[in-house]
Amino acid sequence: MRRIISATIVWAMMFLVLFLNITAEAAGNKPLVGVAWRGDTAESFEAACQAIEAAGGTTVVLDQVRSADLEYTADGKIIGCKDENGALTLEGGKLVRCNTWQNSNVQMAIGKIGAVVFPGGQDISPSLYYTPQPVLSKEGFNAERDVSDYLLMSYCLEKDIPILAICRGMQMLAVVSGADLIQDIPDYMASLGKSYKYEHRNEPKEQGAYRDFAFHDVTVTEKDSLLAQLTKRNLISNVPSWHHQAVNSIDGTRLQITGITRTNGTDIIEVVERPDKTFALGLQYHPEIAVVRHLDENSIAYFKAIVNLAKEHSSKAIR
Repeated sequence: MRRIISATIVWAMMFLVLFLNITAEAAGNKPLVGVAWRGDTAESFEAACQAIEAAGGTTVVLDQVRSADLEYTADGKIIGCKDENGALTLEGGKLVRCNTWQNSNVQMAIGKIGAVVFPGGQDISPSLYYTPQPVLSKEGFNAERDVSDYLLMSYCLEKDIPILAICRGMQMLAVVSGADLIQDIPDYMASLGKSYKYEHRNEPKEQGAYRDFAFHDVTVTEKDSLLAQLTKRNLISNVPSWHHQAVNSIDGTRLQITGITRTNGTDIIEVVERPDKTFALGLQYHPEIAVVRHLDENSIAYFKAIVNLAKEHSSKAIR
């Protein structure tokens, strides 16, 4: 009798496990894609989350990554190490650059996430550049996000976790890789003695007015690049653009330029990649806006790629 009962329990347990597996499969568990913490919201941030969902993934907004070398308030604000503009000071930037992710909570924040999207946002503190610079443009900084993104980005690169970096995200990819930035494109063009017609971000019409995305073309410069594989084009037309900063020089870094926009005879870097990584793609423009506004059906290819990579990571983890 006891043997019959024991066998019944075993079969019941096996049936339960099988049922749960079938249920999970039927539910169509979607790959988890991390979105780097921001602390607030914005159109581009929300659009990035929507684009991931449209590509078949599940968006997971990651927790703030904090450096143990800095002091924080209970709600995550950095105490000290910020200047009057809200940018990270030279001292704060050095602490983050030199001690990197090892002295942070990044592993807890990312967990088992297999791919990460870094959305657009505020200017990056120039104290984080490989060669730190003074603040030349004062359009707005978020030191807490700078630290969080820098540590998360450096962790992802070291662990070869796939990255899709958009606008500010691309600039952070460049900064972590050792490049510096043009702090203001209008000023940069003026320094070259050239006019600028705000091709990369519409000129503000009045204080507080909504400034929509500008649209321009991007030339694909490398035939064997991730960009070329995803777009299958030599020229990407009418990309939504909203930036006043750009990657300056990639000399001495492992970055590769794979897309540019010719602006009054000057090349502005639009796409960078890290060929030494499985997938580390930086786009200065905003494909997530094209996805949610139905401007270009091909723009979802970037997000499908990152979702598929997250799925592959999840499959390897299960094995």
